[in-house]
Amino acid sequence: MTIGLQTGRGRRFVSFTAVVGTSLLIAACGGGDDEDAGTAGAQSATDTPTAEADTQGSEGDGGGAEASEQVLRMAWGAEPPSLDPGLATDTTSSNVLFNIMDPLVKLDENLEPQPSLAESFEQNGTTVTYKLRTDGRWSNGDPVTAKDFEYSWKRTLDPALGADYSYQLYGIKGAEEYNTCEKACEKLKDAVAVKAVDDTTLQVELTSAQPWFLAQSAHHSFLAVHQPTVEKFKEKWTEPANIVTNGAFKLTEWEHEASITLEKNDQWRDAANVKLTRVEGKIIVDGTTRVAAFEAGEVDALDGGGLPPADIPRLKETPEYENYPALGTYMYEFNTKNIPDVNQRKAMSMAIDRRTIIDKIAQADQIPATSMSPQGIPGFDEIKQDYIKENADIDAAKELMAQAKNPKTEINLVLNNSPGHKEIATAIQSMWQPLGIKVSIKQQEWAQFLEFIGPPADPSVDVNRYGWIGDFPDAINFLELWTCKGGNNHSGYCDPAYDALVKQAKNTADEAERFALYKQMEEMLFSEEKGAFPVMPIYWYTYVNLERETIKDTFEINLLDQFDLTKVVVKEG
Repeated sequence: MTIGLQTGRGRRFVSFTAVVGTSLLIAACGGGDDEDAGTAGAQSATDTPTAEADTQGSEGDGGGAEASEQVLRMAWGAEPPSLDPGLATDTTSSNVLFNIMDPLVKLDENLEPQPSLAESFEQNGTTVTYKLRTDGRWSNGDPVTAKDFEYSWKRTLDPALGADYSYQLYGIKGAEEYNTCEKACEKLKDAVAVKAVDDTTLQVELTSAQPWFLAQSAHHSFLAVHQPTVEKFKEKWTEPANIVTNGAFKLTEWEHEASITLEKNDQWRDAANVKLTRVEGKIIVDGTTRVAAFEAGEVDALDGGGLPPADIPRLKETPEYENYPALGTYMYEFNTKNIPDVNQRKAMSMAIDRRTIIDKIAQADQIPATSMSPQGIPGFDEIKQDYIKENADIDAAKELMAQAKNPKTEINLVLNNSPGHKEIATAIQSMWQPLGIKVSIKQQEWAQFLEFIGPPADPSVDVNRYGWIGDFPDAINFLELWTCKGGNNHSGYCDPAYDALVKQAKNTADEAERFALYKQMEEMLFSEEKGAFPVMPIYWYTYVNLERETIKDTFEINLLDQFDLTKVVVKEG
């Protein structure tokens, strides 16, 4: 998932390898490793834990009893570009959506799929069946049915919608064919293998026995929308006066670029276990202003969108500081049309001193990225490549730059205006100077930035900052970004041989064989001899945040940068 804020999402940073690696290996296995065993991942909602909290509290939980006023004041780090599940691509939009909509499946703290609006689910080979609860309700009182999901998933695939995340559903038979069709699309729409068997049964046929699909279906692009509302209000359906949702909270106010207010949905199926009655959210993009608002007592929590690097050493010493491990990669992307020579791209990557950036600038205990697939991903030890070094090699970079044909020496570097990006860009600007490269840094607000980087990228963009947090715990989610028609491939890189490996991996159920294919993809991207270097991984994320002690032990951000407000309880200060 694209991230718009400083350095990602996640939870307490203890031992990243020990904690994250183990939990993700568990999550990736689903119901078992045996692909021929028939049923995998069958789950029931009967034992799903609730958000109910003790009223007495404990040491370090903010002081004890629940506060009489259950209101959370939050700083959102960006204006959500879209609250349409079919169009949202960033973390801010996603986190709002997950708290106003009810997914079929939620991921637990180990990123294992658990029942939510689906009371149970089952995967048998290539067939996935979700059994919906009967008490799901839209905020206007309509029941939530399997037909809502069939409509919504096919809507996201509709070529007319132009959804960047439509490829999330390509694991479904007929999905890619419909999404890429140019004529006779209605027949192809009918052939998409997602079907409401009845009001409570949704059945899906996959192109292959994808072990990650159940976890993937927890992604926001799989959320349902209310068809009558969408069709009545069209592009205005997400405005507070129009929107109809089915989650624990309702969107009651949205003053664009200024604030977002959520209120508890008393008619939600599990409202009795939701403590918060209101979430008052200010949209504060500037990192220094976000910290100032927190320290002035104006907000109780930031949304995991990062902190100004200069403030981190001081904030680390405060009890409100949190650092969470993340499943994500911070990177710079090339516009390969503007910088076509691979020697120059390799040289520019080689000149970046990742360790210095982490220790002197970002300062949030990130990990130098030596591959696209982040540490903690299932199969990491088998997939990982070491072509990318954490320290710069300027001499080797100069040699490669000398071999480049018609090198581009005046570079426009585009980034969004969230904490830390400018400081990192300024450091990289100086690291590229020995290569004879002059860099102009252009900072943009989030929505404009997304428009500029495409795909396709605006011709003025030579290099752009980017970040990717996993949508589900499998390396395919990171590596498929660079396919020719990838909705988030801003680089313009296109290699049919690479696409063929991605397709082969998606049809390979055996983990060891699939990890070997992932290793080949990493080699095609970053090997010294044949790597294309469409992108420069810089570090693997951690998420740093500020949280008031009154909510600190119940406000949680997971490895995929998601937080669940149904679990938050405000304690007396």
